[in-house]
Amino acid sequence: MYIAPDHCTRISLPPTPESRVLRDILRPMPVSPNRDSVRIQDRDVALLRGLFESRALTLSQATELYFDGKAEPAKKRVQKLKSAGIIRERPRRLYEQSVLFLTAQGFKRLADDGHLSDFPELSVATFETRSRISELTIRHELEVQDVKVAFASRLKSADYTLKEFSTWPLLSQFRASPGGGSVVDVKPDGFIRIHEPDDSGDIFESIFFLELDRSTETLETLAARARCYLHYYGSGGFAARFGRPTSEKERFAFRLLMVFKTAERRNNMAVRLLGNRPQILTHSWLTTFAEVTADPLGPIWVRPKDFLILDSERFEVWNGGVYRHQPERDEFVEKNVLKHSLLTEDTEPQIPAQKRSGQSATP
Repeated sequence: MYIAPDHCTRISLPPTPESRVLRDILRPMPVSPNRDSVRIQDRDVALLRGLFESRALTLSQATELYFDGKAEPAKKRVQKLKSAGIIRERPRRLYEQSVLFLTAQGFKRLADDGHLSDFPELSVATFETRSRISELTIRHELEVQDVKVAFASRLKSADYTLKEFSTWPLLSQFRASPGGGSVVDVKPDGFIRIHEPDDSGDIFESIFFLELDRSTETLETLAARARCYLHYYGSGGFAARFGRPTSEKERFAFRLLMVFKTAERRNNMAVRLLGNRPQILTHSWLTTFAEVTADPLGPIWVRPKDFLILDSERFEVWNGGVYRHQPERDEFVEKNVLKHSLLTEDTEPQIPAQKRSGQSATP
């Protein structure tokens, strides 16, 4: 594989099949003699802050989130910021998406102008260390951003406002117990706040935490994490984050959204949560990655409680050992298990989506 150095003027690849599918992603661009001469616009600040928090965004994700889906203005502005050395692009193959990241120069300009005052303070060295992401990690983080884009795009066409969708785990991490007296650190993939106005002008807020499954962890590990979220609510830990007494926990309820790569794994997780003691019935809502990126507000969410209709004598409950696929069960689930829309009120919620009138959810 051939990758051009940062300042090469041309690249020569041998006439091999591989050369036809590789490209020089760091192809030199015109560089301004004075890089600080590029004026940072308000939209630039939003994009650069987004890159600082997320560590990476594809060009298409940045276009949807910060350029209203307008590809040509996004492409031109990103090119100018790249020429100024404020952002750069990760090396990639011809068929891979363009992935952008904030440079140390861009970080320093944001920090010097006071645009990062609401984030944890980082040194340049710490920023650069945090910016180094493995291929496995970046794939996961870009999938999280795909979910964020889906929410942002869908909410634009509804009577809701996406007030916050934080994807830096440090900003929403907490300590909670999965049971047995132990206490662990929990680092969510996302923290979401959605605002909805009513006819009187009051603002109602729904709060969610996001866990995006990589299919690399056991169901028991995921079940333990779900118990942590339930404990965080039930112990009043989330209320305490807002400076309120634990006795007011019901005013600070939230749901956990769990997203899986396949319907089969989603179903396995729902059945596993029913095996918790106490059972997790409605606090965790589950869906697949394909469904959530298509329409996160649609009827795509299932709860463990909805799987109580499964006949345990007909469908085997996996409790370890050799795993056996159950296509008959998964087909039954798709045809018979009720799916819910995210912002539609439940008739029997264990812990409903939070609704607080006229209050800010920022701790």
